[in-house]
Amino acid sequence: MKKLVALLPFILILSCGGGSSDAAREQTLSVNTTWYIQLQGSLSTSVNVELYDVDLFDTPREVIRELKSQGKIVICYFNAGAYEDWRPDRDRFPREVIGNPMEGWEGEYWIDIRDERVREIMVSRMVLAKDKGCDGVDPDNVNGYTQNTGFDLTYEDQLDYNRFLAREAHRLGLLIGLKNDGEQVNDLVDYFDFSVQEECHQYNECNLYYPFVQRGKPVFNIEYAEEYVNNETAFAQLCQRAREEGFMTAVYNYALDGTLFKPCWGR
Repeated sequence: MKKLVALLPFILILSCGGGSSDAAREQTLSVNTTWYIQLQGSLSTSVNVELYDVDLFDTPREVIRELKSQGKIVICYFNAGAYEDWRPDRDRFPREVIGNPMEGWEGEYWIDIRDERVREIMVSRMVLAKDKGCDGVDPDNVNGYTQNTGFDLTYEDQLDYNRFLAREAHRLGLLIGLKNDGEQVNDLVDYFDFSVQEECHQYNECNLYYPFVQRGKPVFNIEYAEEYVNNETAFAQLCQRAREEGFMTAVYNYALDGTLFKPCWGR
């Protein structure tokens, strides 16, 4: 497979690609930025990577400050496409915007991304991210139009919502990643600063995310399959493919709780 890009650093300017304005600032990322994601459990702050992806609500301000004092880029995860019944802002969601349950995820329900009240909540979450010191955000479940949400969401509805998230993040001076949503990458790559992608190798979908690396923007790829944990040959083959594609691939467990982290870089 042909390598897509040279792994050279670039300067990401947030006022470009659908961003705004006075709050814009510069942040350095490269297609080979090393990274670590942990959304549950006691957060390990000593992983030797350049970028951390952590839960917006559960990560204390002092932990974010500690990471930043080490020179880390801190990305804060939140759910932009579903209601979670344990979050501190759960009471802000009107009943009529809460749709079908997310299969396999207890306490999570799809939301109507067209509703202005939903959008106001998401802006508040990004303001919280800025206030806590996050450098960027990782909004999840931004492909509801492909799911059984209980709402008649269209491709254009999703594009409009995702572009809205990107504009608001950039207005606040935050980086923003596109989580999965491979079918819309060509329409959204210029609005987002990086991609967080799950299991494209497992499902043969990595080609959908090539536009990011072609533009010098990193793809942070998560793989969960047990074969990559237990079979070193399979893992070596995975890492070879990731290097050819210019992806920053690491193997995790589904809980993303810090108990498994097997990165391809450095091997």
